[in-house]
Amino acid sequence: MLQFLKMASDSCIVNARYKYIHDDHKNPIEAIDAHHVLVRTSNSRVFFACLSALLLTSTAFSLSLLKDKSILILLWSLLLSALLVKLFLRKPVEKESIIIMSAFGVQLETQYGRGRKVHRFIPIDKILKPVLNECVTPVTCYWSLSLIVRGEEELTLVFKEIRPPVKMLIPIWKALCAATNSLGNLEQF
Repeated sequence: MLQFLKMASDSCIVNARYKYIHDDHKNPIEAIDAHHVLVRTSNSRVFFACLSALLLTSTAFSLSLLKDKSILILLWSLLLSALLVKLFLRKPVEKESIIIMSAFGVQLETQYGRGRKVHRFIPIDKILKPVLNECVTPVTCYWSLSLIVRGEEELTLVFKEIRPPVKMLIPIWKALCAATNSLGNLEQF
């Protein structure tokens, strides 16, 4: 049991927004290398959403006692409060995973908050090379992991919805390089 806990702690990276879990099944029956990035929920976000909705509703209620059009103000504030809570608590993506089967290919999986899953399978012989890209926008800078796929004009993003930090992307990139036999500059990282 202690060995399992040590192995689980070595294959898990956590920061404020994401949690990375690496499931490695190397026995011949299950030659699967699964990498999962989970979106973490924050209790402060829930508290802030409920507090802002409560403040907005109480302000509208106090204004409705002072004015003639009281019911209209109260209804609008309740509607706005509900939209605020839904916007703050909305969690469209729960988890994105990449499952590497070195003999067959790579399966990309996105799991949404309401239970919907989107799968995409890419055969291993169509993957030319995995690439780590640094994306720079006027507001932010982030890293993305992409695949160069034979027969496609654009890069295929491994994580389409979320932007995990580079320390979570490097082990996935190394596993993809090993599976596709495109060992580039692995010693650089």
